[in-house]
Amino acid sequence: MGGRAGGSYNARMPFVHLRSHTEFSVVDGTVRIDDLVAAAAKDKQPAVAVTDLSNLFGALKLYKAAQKKGVQPIIGADVWLEPEEAGKAPTRLLLLIQNRKGYLRLCELLGEAWTAPGQRTHAWVHWASLAANNEGLICLSSAEMGLVGQALLMGDVAKAEAQARKLAETFPNRFYIELQRGGHSTNEPYIREAVPLAARLKLPVVATHPIQFQGPDDFQAHEARTCIAEGETLGNPKRIKRFTRDQHFKTTAEMEALFADIPSAITNTLAIARRCSLTLVLGKPQLPNFPTPIMPNGEPQPMEDFFRELSHEGLNERLIHLFPDEAEREKQRPTYVERLDFEINTILNMGFPGYFLIVQDFINWAKNNGCPVGPGRGSGAGSLVAYALKITDLDPLKYNLLFERFLNPERVSMPDFDIDFCQGNRDRVIDYVKDRYGRDAVSQIATFGTMAAKAALRDVGRVLGMGYGHVDSIAKLIPAPPGKSVTLARVPAEPDPGIIYARKEAPELEEREKAEEEVASLLELAMRVEGMVRNIGMHAGGVLIAPGKITDFCPLYQQPGSDSAVSQYDKDDVEAIGLVKFDFLGLATLTILELAKDYIVARHPDQKDFDFAKIP
Repeated sequence: MGGRAGGSYNARMPFVHLRSHTEFSVVDGTVRIDDLVAAAAKDKQPAVAVTDLSNLFGALKLYKAAQKKGVQPIIGADVWLEPEEAGKAPTRLLLLIQNRKGYLRLCELLGEAWTAPGQRTHAWVHWASLAANNEGLICLSSAEMGLVGQALLMGDVAKAEAQARKLAETFPNRFYIELQRGGHSTNEPYIREAVPLAARLKLPVVATHPIQFQGPDDFQAHEARTCIAEGETLGNPKRIKRFTRDQHFKTTAEMEALFADIPSAITNTLAIARRCSLTLVLGKPQLPNFPTPIMPNGEPQPMEDFFRELSHEGLNERLIHLFPDEAEREKQRPTYVERLDFEINTILNMGFPGYFLIVQDFINWAKNNGCPVGPGRGSGAGSLVAYALKITDLDPLKYNLLFERFLNPERVSMPDFDIDFCQGNRDRVIDYVKDRYGRDAVSQIATFGTMAAKAALRDVGRVLGMGYGHVDSIAKLIPAPPGKSVTLARVPAEPDPGIIYARKEAPELEEREKAEEEVASLLELAMRVEGMVRNIGMHAGGVLIAPGKITDFCPLYQQPGSDSAVSQYDKDDVEAIGLVKFDFLGLATLTILELAKDYIVARHPDQKDFDFAKIP
């Protein structure tokens, strides 16, 4: 699946939203990507942009959702630009991706900003990096929050002109002076200065609307969400209010009316959309190169030959262990060789020998370096190749396990071994992989923690300033069956059988909602924020190994205070762009078994070669 997501441009509909913060901005957006795309399609807007704060967490979700609706996706980011002088506050810039080169540049800029030593809650992009790495990116000045806007609001026109010139030189023919009418008191004073400045410097202007929430009635939920992120309460009179009721998705007609006096600012949104045509290749596996031995002629051995050779050598070792009696061994060998060759041919036809070689390499390194590894579980135990390469320790023929459950040519998907490592040594294996393939080619995977029904209720209760005991009494009414999805939403005409509806299971919720105004407000707001991204975490076991720099495929993110980078895409999205996920799971049981083995060897001199694999 690939190709550019297009949309037919309509001369009567010349407006495109180029700025929006979705739930993936985490701190200040409540827009859900599917809702944003649906609204653009309904209003016949040919394209729509998602420009989250310092990240591309939702980029692929936009790309896929927009393609389905026939809307062109525009991917970008609202970035923090480092202050020019120490001690000053950072400013903002909006960067939009034009093409593949722009995608790579933005991935690099964001990855560097997040993983640089001493990075902050919001990563800063450095001027030098921006100047060197901006090919394929369109830059918007970020209105009052940008360098030019800040100088204009301070009354320093000369400085504003100098900053505009500098940005125009950094982004030749790709820099626009951004105008906004989002309900802030600074909008008009800024526009009165910005439009003449743009005319003097012969720079184009463009109208954007800073979308933070979906519809006019979502403002209160958005403010609650912001308070949750900032540890604030809605009723605090000293709380800094950064958003207005106007910052919702607006139709083309509304935007045309807002900028009727500056029509070029509206038509330039379409001009920018036309300059953006990013194509992402989805669904094509991007496997790292496994280094094979060098042959006498100085060339590396072809991977297919090395894979076949290693598998047969491994099988030979396994057969000696399984059938110590030579006559029995030779009797059984043809059955095993036939199954092995069938599997090898299937793996080669599907193009996955590299995957097996990479997995056997780090597993055998772990086994040879005092890192206990599990015997294998899941469908991977059905592979004789995996057994021969010592990836698993289970003979699939003995237990009649099917290889097709693991790898089926009729259903092409990446093989996926769940590998258990001793919890105390797991990080050593990951470090080995980083050293083997390059630290810039290996990362862990982001996860997006969402607000479940109970958590949403408790969070909203806190920002509304309600007493803990009162909120707790309502939260306790919500059922929490393990492994089930629970929602506060009203029960639809056709309920989803996979979802538990709290109102149906606990009728007392609706009774209290009718009787108590405070409870009604609590449930209404909690329903609106339920399921939204609350925080960014790290996948428990997933490790990516890319064929080159990770940032050639997706940007990186690093939690402030952490030294482990994670992909900015979750596991579904990294698989969509073709990166291969390896599961490194830490298992305490293996650590305990290893300790038991050490005690046995230490206490029983006759057991110095003790091995779990030899226990019948």
